[in-house]
Amino acid sequence: MLKKTLALVATAALGAVAVAGCTTPSATTEAEPTVDRQAVAEPTVDEVAVTYVTAPLNVPSIVERELGVFAEAFGEAGVDVTYSELTTGPEQTAALASGDIQFLFAVGATSVLLSAANGADIAIVDMYSRSPEAFMLITGADGPTTPDELVGATIGGPKGTILHELLLAYLASGGYSADDVEFVDMAIPAAQAALAGGSVDVALLAGPVAATMLADGYQKVTDGSGLVGATIVVATTREFAESNPGLVDVFTQAHEEVLAYMAANTDEVLAMAAAETGLPEATVAEMYGMYDFSAEITDADVAAMERTQEFMVANGMISEPVDIRALVLATE
Repeated sequence: MLKKTLALVATAALGAVAVAGCTTPSATTEAEPTVDRQAVAEPTVDEVAVTYVTAPLNVPSIVERELGVFAEAFGEAGVDVTYSELTTGPEQTAALASGDIQFLFAVGATSVLLSAANGADIAIVDMYSRSPEAFMLITGADGPTTPDELVGATIGGPKGTILHELLLAYLASGGYSADDVEFVDMAIPAAQAALAGGSVDVALLAGPVAATMLADGYQKVTDGSGLVGATIVVATTREFAESNPGLVDVFTQAHEEVLAYMAANTDEVLAMAAAETGLPEATVAEMYGMYDFSAEITDADVAAMERTQEFMVANGMISEPVDIRALVLATE
């Protein structure tokens, strides 16, 4: 049934360019469509590159690749799919800007806002996930656990990400700022190793990596609950979307097919995620409950991103805010 449905996705999506009229999700009701879908019917590319990022616990990506959903849907449109395993926000947005990647399938809203604020062409296609509980500050058994105790500590993690935002938000909750800690920019695996090796006092970790450290006796300083929205989105460039509206439709409809499969086959999906991450299935099941993977962009999502942006401006991560609603692509 999945294959039969996917076989119709590309045909329906590309055929939609001949249908007049557009609507937008609730978060973008004020935005006017910028794409004349009647004017562009043929893809301008014969291949699209999509990021494949499994951490923290990106179950839709795992399921999609296992089932070959994108390959089948885009194949119906005569377009091949390749995958990129760039994992950090700056790497992803740079590759998107250069044209090396067409779809960022899971990129932090923080990274999108940084890119947009720096003048890059970037647009939000739909939502990927929201998971504040899955993002954590982790320390040793006797490590610092309060904002006061973090003062002077060495903290490792990826800069310009949700985790970085979480660190600054937690410091701010105690009246402190980035100037009160020694922050070392490093990827999540490096931060995990640095904490285990004793070269940092606190590591910014998420998903299976955080769960593994907690199981090994490390302790959670805090997670993102009440501190960050932890919004992960799907992104492309507006230039690509305006040139290839049919391919954007193929992508979003295939994304919805993945989510429908996840909802109907939970046990199989958890087994896939456990096999990919190497975690016990029980751990994956527990973490899975921390995530909301619905793709619709809601007003609450936009509000969460606006709060993130306010925090980024206040902490000097960007100098001027961008219009978040204008970043969201109008959809058919």
